[in-house]
Amino acid sequence: MFCDMCGSKGEMFKVNIDDSVLTVCIECSKFGKVISTVKPKEMQKKKEAKEEKQKIVVVSFVMQDYAEKVKKARETRGLRQEEFAKKINEKESVIHNIESGRFEPPIELAKKLEKILHIKLVEQYEDLKGIPQKTREDTYTIGDFIKIKK
Repeated sequence: MFCDMCGSKGEMFKVNIDDSVLTVCIECSKFGKVISTVKPKEMQKKKEAKEEKQKIVVVSFVMQDYAEKVKKARETRGLRQEEFAKKINEKESVIHNIESGRFEPPIELAKKLEKILHIKLVEQYEDLKGIPQKTREDTYTIGDFIKIKK
């Protein structure tokens, strides 16, 4: 763990400096009121918290051959576009444009079509998203911006 002010490593302290609680080294702790020492367990908790920031995001998208699937399933059930549109409470032009491939249905409509026609239109995949962990070289500390008068 690095000091928030100067960036050095070592024993860390939680210090109140100008109404801000910072984790600083022993040298920088003289600029404020020491609240407590930072124990290795707390450092481990912070590492775990950073790891928890990575989240699994489920991404949904409509298959490319949606037009053919919808048209084939509708015709298999013996429905005309007009009848089918009334059944799902959509405009006939929407159904026509979906079947001709000019309009990709939004995920909600695609799921509605899946349910009624008993076909698969929506695919999902999991994507691991997270905040990239920065190395020491590309982080700044408060000390990088402050000039201390001696």
